[in-house]
Amino acid sequence: MEKSSPEKLILVTHEAGGIACITINRPHSLNSLTKSMLTDLARIFKSLDADDSVRVIILTGSGRSFCSGIDLTAAEDVFKGDFRDMEIDPVFQMEQCRKPIIGAVAGFAVTGGFEISLACDILVASKDAKFLDTHARFGIFPSWGLSQKLSRIIGPSRAREVSLTATPINAEQAERWGLVNYVVDRSELLNKARQIAEAIIKNNQDLVLRYKAVINDGFKHDLTRALALEKERAHEYYDGMGKDYFKKMQEFIAGRNTSKPSSKL
Repeated sequence: MEKSSPEKLILVTHEAGGIACITINRPHSLNSLTKSMLTDLARIFKSLDADDSVRVIILTGSGRSFCSGIDLTAAEDVFKGDFRDMEIDPVFQMEQCRKPIIGAVAGFAVTGGFEISLACDILVASKDAKFLDTHARFGIFPSWGLSQKLSRIIGPSRAREVSLTATPINAEQAERWGLVNYVVDRSELLNKARQIAEAIIKNNQDLVLRYKAVINDGFKHDLTRALALEKERAHEYYDGMGKDYFKKMQEFIAGRNTSKPSSKL
């Protein structure tokens, strides 16, 4: 693996096939985030989104924790001044990222770390993973989407209990409630994330990006509007492909058993 980021606390590695792996690397503080780390994380996601060689992003943490949220000793520095600047907001940049993001969560994902995990498209958790919302405990108002996203995933009653009591969700519960896609041994966490990434990479890259966008965008609307959005995007897609598209598709289907899928389809 080639380390492509000079940052010590946020590491980036580029792997074969178009996988980029981001590691939050402050294990002695359970990967708590300082202002400079938030800025670096946001800029890295924006940079990887613009990098045509990157097709899937894996986000993980080093050591015993995925991310324990904002470093409370630096909270004043984080929340004052330009904290509303979307350019340096990692969750906003993750939500804007066109590339699929796979979160590989081991240990704790606490408050801001929980919100960062919710900004991933697919989550894999180790058996010792715990998701914990401590906003109410410390008197910090959520601003990265936890109050709205969690209820849409696990239901409002469960979300209220989790957030108002600051009770952790363990890995088994998270899988049962649909919060995570898979629970695996810690030793297999990154392998499972890479397996998912490799399965994505095998598909048509242009449609992967469009498919992620229509799922995420449609989820913000009621079903009627979401179905209309799918129709709109489908018409845009086929109109942009030109007259030869269906001919190419037929040629691909005819030769599918003897040739690899074309990235142009």
